[in-house]
Amino acid sequence: MFNPKKIKIDNLSLGDLDHEAELIPLLSTEDEEEMNNESVPEELPILPLRNMVLFPGVVIPITAGRDRSIKLLQEANAANKVIGIVAQKDESIEEPGADDLHKIGVVARILRILKMPDGNTTVIIQGKKRFQMGEILTEQPYITAKTTDIPEARPLPDHTEFNAIIDSIKELSLEIIKQSPNIPSEASFAIKNIESNSFLVNFVSSNMNLKVSEKQQLLEMNDLKDRALETLRFMNIEQQKLELKNDIQSKVHSDINKQQREYFLHQQMKTIQDELGGGVSAHQELDEMRTRAKSKKWDDKVKEHFEKELAKMQRMNPQVAEYSIQRNYLDLFLDLPWNVFSKDNFDLKRAKKILDRDHYGLDEVKKRIIEYLAVLKLRNDMKSPILCLYGPPGVGKTSLGKSMAEALGREYVRISLGGLRDEAEIRGHRKTYIGAMPGRIIQSIKKAKTSNPVFVLDEIDKLSSSHNGDPSSAMLEVLDPEQNNAFYDNFLEMGFDLSKVMFVATCNSLNTIQPALRDRMEIINVTGYTIEEKVEIGKQHLLPKQLKEHGLTKEHLKIAKPQIEKIVEGYTRESGVRSLDKQMAKMVRYAAKSIAMEEPYDLKVTNETVVEVLGAPRMERDKYENNDVAGVVTGLAWTRVGGDILFIESILSKGKGSLTITGNLGKVMKESATIAMEYIKANADELGIPTEVFEKYNVHIHVPEGATPKDGPSAGITMLTSLVSLFTQRKVKKSIAMTGEITLRGKVLPVGGIKEKILAAKRARIKEILLCEQNRRDIEEIKPEYLKGLTFHYVSDMSDVLELALTKQKVKNAKKLS
Repeated sequence: MFNPKKIKIDNLSLGDLDHEAELIPLLSTEDEEEMNNESVPEELPILPLRNMVLFPGVVIPITAGRDRSIKLLQEANAANKVIGIVAQKDESIEEPGADDLHKIGVVARILRILKMPDGNTTVIIQGKKRFQMGEILTEQPYITAKTTDIPEARPLPDHTEFNAIIDSIKELSLEIIKQSPNIPSEASFAIKNIESNSFLVNFVSSNMNLKVSEKQQLLEMNDLKDRALETLRFMNIEQQKLELKNDIQSKVHSDINKQQREYFLHQQMKTIQDELGGGVSAHQELDEMRTRAKSKKWDDKVKEHFEKELAKMQRMNPQVAEYSIQRNYLDLFLDLPWNVFSKDNFDLKRAKKILDRDHYGLDEVKKRIIEYLAVLKLRNDMKSPILCLYGPPGVGKTSLGKSMAEALGREYVRISLGGLRDEAEIRGHRKTYIGAMPGRIIQSIKKAKTSNPVFVLDEIDKLSSSHNGDPSSAMLEVLDPEQNNAFYDNFLEMGFDLSKVMFVATCNSLNTIQPALRDRMEIINVTGYTIEEKVEIGKQHLLPKQLKEHGLTKEHLKIAKPQIEKIVEGYTRESGVRSLDKQMAKMVRYAAKSIAMEEPYDLKVTNETVVEVLGAPRMERDKYENNDVAGVVTGLAWTRVGGDILFIESILSKGKGSLTITGNLGKVMKESATIAMEYIKANADELGIPTEVFEKYNVHIHVPEGATPKDGPSAGITMLTSLVSLFTQRKVKKSIAMTGEITLRGKVLPVGGIKEKILAAKRARIKEILLCEQNRRDIEEIKPEYLKGLTFHYVSDMSDVLELALTKQKVKNAKKLS
């Protein structure tokens, strides 16, 4: 209401009213009566207004711009004639015709014509009476038309309802003027001093913020009471809008004041930080992130997500805790190697040379790596395989991964999974948690700075589970070539492509790996080393490494192969070379101490020097002095640290035929002893054993090293041979060992871990080995040089085992069993 507007009648705009109070004539009741008694001329020149409706008694200024409008005003002013003011239906029409104008307008008198400094003509006019436009007489040089007077119904002065409406309009007008900052305070004086009720209604209607169509609707009302009621309705709406607007502005003003205060404080803090020479402002961080983002090779989806999160950070207050979390999140996004790949080296001969240099033996693993490189070279695009190196400790599984990375020309990363029991270590924490961080997979990729490193997952068989989840289940997505192209990390909240990563897992046992996880990996068996291989490894790798670590050279200490073999045989008994490495370190420390103390020492190590430094040999093999005792047989066993030999001992004592089994044996091994005993009872006649013996003697089977848990079916034929030797008192051949499972019918079944068992037999100086016929294929896969000095007997029935293992000769002092 009363908002100063620019009133358009043609191409130009009217100037703002600078002296509104001067332009508001306060009509008296007599003046109004006189104006109403004036007659409307039969013909009038018509002046169209674009965005304004003129009401009777109201004064408005206009600026004329079109030639025919200026001509009309000049001629009318010169002749002191009145003109007709009519509103256009569509203000966008430049040259309105008769059909473009409303039919009801107001007769106006020209009060003053002013020449403005800019050359325009400003005219001040006052409305008189309403009229209805009839027949159009001329359209050039301006529109003239026939007009007729429109009578207006007015309530009597003592009309109570109308007077109440007028009072409400006055009160509401004063309230709106008070609340609106755009209306000058002088307007309230004008409202208070208006005597005429009809002029008050027209004055308020003319100055309200209404559309032209709404004002025209008010003008066309013939009943002044109806016009006053409709005006009051519009004023109520205006007041409600104004109250709401003021309320919003008050809140916004308060918020702006708070923001301005915080901005001022932040600027002060920035100035203090700059003076102290430290700290980076939030704006600098955002600008730096935007600059780094321009160099990233991410796709549209990742880019859109990053920009959205960056905008979120920009809206945050740097002092809140979430700000640092969001900053760390965006830093991770910028640090990750999105679509950054190192170039693979396809020189297969070089790769083979590196693998042979770093590792002695392990031909199967090297062959698989070369095959992978060959396929990658031909296709130039291949999903990386998931390799699992399975074998005892100390055989070089982990270090093999590093050599693979060098051979491929890729970055190398490694994480140890031993004892990991929190799923979030793999998948990461959600950002909502305090101390949230990405999983170790994404962290390692970030450190590698490429999306295709060689990634070693050490000790994957030692993953455990807890109330925090099952990490081995979380690894299913990581190690699935069909899924890991969009690995979802909870912290990252987006999929990351791991399909180009070459994962290499290591484990000591397959039994503890989840079956679904084991199915996703290609198992490569990394077996233990023979004595010959250990000697070569000690000579080529371990001794030079220890000399370097102790600050010596090969000129300070020389250990020949025979002495290394003595160390291997007398002081190590594992499948790997960790113990050998420790013994080598002792020998080098012996030389280092002697050099540092300037004491004489043997530059060339002898057998006596080995004993002097390392002490007496602790791993002396059993020389089978007990071969003259019936019931003692050598078996072959597989353990998590490689192969080993074990002895089965049986003894008879007077009793009632009970069977006792000792030696910390598992359920399967105890069942093997029971099966062996029942087989002997069922075939006593064929074996030459009196049946009454089983009722007069108790049998005790024992496996030495009782503190070591033992289990598995491999000792079946060994136990049966031991019992038959005991009951028949026949000797067991010297330097013979056996492994295999038995059935109640006496059939021999194949077992696993053959290579490890063969290596254990060689270390123990065993010459002959009994195996199941179906294990022949396992022997054929072993290099012939590993089998040198060994004789293999393949059997399918226990009668064959007894024929080969037992001599015809009874032991000395054989017991007479009857």
